[in-house]
Amino acid sequence: MAAVVALSVSLVAPLAGGASAAPRLVDAGSPGRVTDIVVHSDAMNRDVPLTVIKPADESKPRGVLYLLNGAGGGEDRANWLEKTDIVEFTRNKNLYVVIPNAGQYSYYTDWQKPDPVLGVHKWSTFLGKELPAVVDATYNTSGRNAIGGISSSATSVLNLAIEHPDLYEAVGSYSGCPTTSDPFGQEYIRLVVETRGDGDATNMWGPYGGSGWRAHDPVVNAAKLRGQKLYISNAGGLPGQYDNPRYVKDLDTLADQVVVGGVIEGATLGCTVQLLNRLGELNIPATVDLPPTGTHSWLYWQDQLHRSWSFYERALR
Repeated sequence: MAAVVALSVSLVAPLAGGASAAPRLVDAGSPGRVTDIVVHSDAMNRDVPLTVIKPADESKPRGVLYLLNGAGGGEDRANWLEKTDIVEFTRNKNLYVVIPNAGQYSYYTDWQKPDPVLGVHKWSTFLGKELPAVVDATYNTSGRNAIGGISSSATSVLNLAIEHPDLYEAVGSYSGCPTTSDPFGQEYIRLVVETRGDGDATNMWGPYGGSGWRAHDPVVNAAKLRGQKLYISNAGGLPGQYDNPRYVKDLDTLADQVVVGGVIEGATLGCTVQLLNRLGELNIPATVDLPPTGTHSWLYWQDQLHRSWSFYERALR
């Protein structure tokens, strides 16, 4: 397995924050270490389901890791709870983990317009302003936060850190494509929003190639990541240890993971390297893990969560 290395690769004035909406906890769920809750978003005028994994020891204030699912937003079975060992892995850990179970094909951003198919999306407002107030009022938190995401949401977490610079201490981006304003990055987003989600990505950030897309390009805006602790990972796309019948019993699923997952992971590696090069030019440090093998699939992201956990712990200590 490739070693995790520190990369020394700096912040302009923080973005101005707007007034916080009036969020509220709708359903606190049942007692237990893993709890499903519902929080109302005024910005989206909807109730948002989430899962909270509590720390082993709640007697002391603990930091919060907000962990985003991929394109399906956790509304399908391709999510952290179904596809990884996160519940067992965190059994003796001392951070709160908060996972939204909604937001499919939204890129967890504030859309400029409602979409006829995908509806109203104001996820940056919800995740950056509404939700933390509810979590901090409900649990014994320390007020220190981190955020992580995979695939499409690996781009989202970088944008959320840029848009809410005083909220997060650390950001974990696993297998994302942060070059959102160039033709390749826009095509990648359109495959998620339009091909898979049947939405219109111009309702998200406006005309392709326009100012809205540049404003949400973490490579273009990399200077605004200065001061954030960054963990950035991406595998090489070649078949790795989890791309075999021992881990994937169904041969059609395995073929899809190797071929399609390999192509996607190889493509996101190109985007990731562009971000790392820009961070290097700006002398912004990051902890980087680029294993030579591995596809765009869950067991590799499970590994990355394990490997980055101490990164989050140090940042939120």
